Amino acid sequence: MKVLFLTLLDFSSVDENGIYTDLMREFVKDGHDLYIISPTEKRRNEPTRLIDNGKVKILKLQIGNTQKTNLIEKGISTLTIESKFKNGIKKYFDDVKFDLVLYSTPPITLQKAVEFIKYRDQAKTYLLLKDIFPQNAVDLGMLKTSGIESLIYKSFRNKEERLYKISDYIGCMSNANVEFLLKHNPSISNETVEVCPNSIEPIKVDISEQEKKQIREKYNIPVNKTIFIYGGNLGKPQGIDFLIDCIRANEDNENSYFFIVGWGTEFVKLENFFEREKPKNAKLLSQLPKIDYGVLVNSCDVGLIFLDRRFTIPNFPSRLLSYMQASMPVLAATDTNTDIGKLIESGSFGYWCESVDVDKFNQLVNKLCDKDLRVGLGRNAREYLEKHYSAKHSYEIIIKHFKN
Repeated sequence: MKVLFLTLLDFSSVDENGIYTDLMREFVKDGHDLYIISPTEKRRNEPTRLIDNGKVKILKLQIGNTQKTNLIEKGISTLTIESKFKNGIKKYFDDVKFDLVLYSTPPITLQKAVEFIKYRDQAKTYLLLKDIFPQNAVDLGMLKTSGIESLIYKSFRNKEERLYKISDYIGCMSNANVEFLLKHNPSISNETVEVCPNSIEPIKVDISEQEKKQIREKYNIPVNKTIFIYGGNLGKPQGIDFLIDCIRANEDNENSYFFIVGWGTEFVKLENFFEREKPKNAKLLSQLPKIDYGVLVNSCDVGLIFLDRRFTIPNFPSRLLSYMQASMPVLAATDTNTDIGKLIESGSFGYWCESVDVDKFNQLVNKLCDKDLRVGLGRNAREYLEKHYSAKHSYEIIIKHFKN
């Protein structure tokens, strides 16, 4: 098949590691011709170009700035993404007849481009649903559903519904996502929705105890404590206030240490907290290169996941996979609507508490300071990853619809 993948993720090769590139490699391995549109922001001063590697062709499409910029420029850039993708297809892939279009989060900015290919080529369409937007923004108070401010919400909601309508199949991250989507979108047929989870191609990183010690010394974190690491986005979805409460509550814990690595809209709030209160039992670091972060994770002991307690949509953060790949137990503090906690506990590779219960969180922190317990949970995490969250597994879920 000729497969077109539309994404807002910036990458130049499917050899990079990640939930989308790992999945795309499975299509290449199975003999499909793969075409990808991956944007590059204007601030990088890279003109639109086509990277042709035979079976894989990546159109690096220049778009406006949507990150690290002001709200006005971000808004204008976001509104023009659809037309840029559509024009990019017309200019660079006009002579290609696609059989399948895959598209990923956040999908509503790609709706017109998907629609164009679906009807031009009579192509099948598969949505990899990672965000349920705009409801996630409503949950966090960023959008309103009533009054004059509701006009923005209604516009986004209309585009969301149109995208679902043109999607032949919708792959959700978990069972809770499937249930939420069908409950709030009765026009969607049950037969079109399935679980197609976040997944990676598991790799093994062997780090000796001596190397772990050296890496911890490099980042000036304790070598004799249980290191709880959080890596990823530091924005409103993570409920940063609860994270701060947890750091405060563990300030005198002699066995644990918190290492927070990431970037996002709430990073400054965390940074101000660290500068103001100077916690001695925690460290904050802005984002690291992917390779450095991978080595760091494998040198820590427990992976942390945080989600704001207000969410009504069932989020399922992909950072879970990096912890599982490192054979690391997971401690998740989330809302009650996501099923990530149920999965972690049913898979016996970690623990969950609601992200309002600091006392319960502390109890679980102390429990995970037991090394023998961590080793067993970490082994379970790796086994669960290989069995349920491999890129090959997700590929087979998608391709079964096109076997004939």
